[in-house]
Amino acid sequence: MMKYLQRIGKSLMLPVACLPAAGILYGIGYWLDPVGWGSNSLAAAFCIKAASAIIDQIPILFAIGVSFGMAKDRDGTSALAGLVSWLMITTLLSSGAVAMYRGVEASQVPAAFGKIQNAFIGIFAGLLGAGCYNRFKDTKLPDWLAFFSGRRCVAIVTALASIVASIVLYYVWPVVYNSLVQFGISILGMGPVGAGIYAMLNRALIPFGLHHALNAVFWFDTAGINDLGNFWAGTGTLGVTGMYMTGFFPVMMFGLVAGALAMYHTARPERKKVVASLMVAGALASFFTGITEPLEFSFMFMAPVLYIVHAILTGVSAALCAWLPVRCGFNFSAGMVDYILSFKAPMAVNPLLIIPIGLGFAVVYYFVFRTVITAFNLKTPGREDDDFEAEKNVKLANDDFTAMAAIILEGLGGKSNLKEFDYCATRIRAEVSDYTLVDEKKIKSAGVPGVFRPSKTSVQVVVGTKVQFVHDELRKLI
Repeated sequence: MMKYLQRIGKSLMLPVACLPAAGILYGIGYWLDPVGWGSNSLAAAFCIKAASAIIDQIPILFAIGVSFGMAKDRDGTSALAGLVSWLMITTLLSSGAVAMYRGVEASQVPAAFGKIQNAFIGIFAGLLGAGCYNRFKDTKLPDWLAFFSGRRCVAIVTALASIVASIVLYYVWPVVYNSLVQFGISILGMGPVGAGIYAMLNRALIPFGLHHALNAVFWFDTAGINDLGNFWAGTGTLGVTGMYMTGFFPVMMFGLVAGALAMYHTARPERKKVVASLMVAGALASFFTGITEPLEFSFMFMAPVLYIVHAILTGVSAALCAWLPVRCGFNFSAGMVDYILSFKAPMAVNPLLIIPIGLGFAVVYYFVFRTVITAFNLKTPGREDDDFEAEKNVKLANDDFTAMAAIILEGLGGKSNLKEFDYCATRIRAEVSDYTLVDEKKIKSAGVPGVFRPSKTSVQVVVGTKVQFVHDELRKLI
């Protein structure tokens, strides 16, 4: 089950990768016309409307992206199936359709059906489309129906399955929606404390790949909060909107960078050179783009106590920013690029305060990380007990992706031992037949930041932001 949920998280990275384009366009538009938001500038209007075309269709992007990502062979037919499922469900369960079923006015239909076009349903439609594709893509029909054999029958089956799903959702969705709304309202009612709880849970759920589900409640319109969309569209409440995004900026731009410095300083002297390469690469990714996985996964499983501390500090940052108040937003993640672009956003409040807050958190992160690491003798990078000889000459900056892929493949036990593999934002995820054939030291000698094994047959190789190129070379070797 956990493996399946992690695959969903990985699949969401494809549609999420579309959001930076919206962020850039929104940022440019608001810089060009910070007062009229497009009404005083044709160029600004074009940028803002173009960005809205992406942000307003996030659920559809999720439906297509998840369906494509969850397909066993990543065929485009699966993406089409996800779109078919989305169109069927949202049409059958729209307020107008439900009003017709019940013979009442649209105003009398439960509010849940007015919010059926949300990220949660998009993900559900994507999973349904992918499930139908994986199950029926090789179906052989009688000669008189042969035209619809194989992949051509997937859309038909998906449509039928979506009708059944819509019948179930007709009764289930109002209950789910009301529960999500109540959870969101309970957090909203807690003000800064609620923002802190959300941010802490966001980090805590990353190891399980479940943070996307939580984000869908607060960042998107699943439960009517839509913090991300309202921040950029200017449709929220000034001083409130953005409180579920702002607290990540001090952590991702400053805190984790200082934490990386603490891990470098506490590494063994003979290992500091290699650790420095890992920490610098991870720190730059975190600071500029808000991609924290290279850093977080470097100690998440090696020192879970430290990761819990990191989650708590993230919650403190979110609560503090919500209380001051400071409001910044992002479309991709809380890095410097999104930070600068959000300055002129309609809902931005005191964005410059992020810098002194971030510097303060950098100090806190450094001393807390260093104290916890040394006090508990945590095995963060460079402090492992195993033989380091195999890693002495590793060059993490190596861009010979073919050579890296060859070493990783050998470390995974070769072609015959590799059942399947894929990649997400920073990791290659592999399933192996015989876990005893996996040589972690060999894999690390390719210059990758880390290797961890969620289960006996699962191996995840943390590569970094260039993971696609290593994955492509690995697929060529296979």
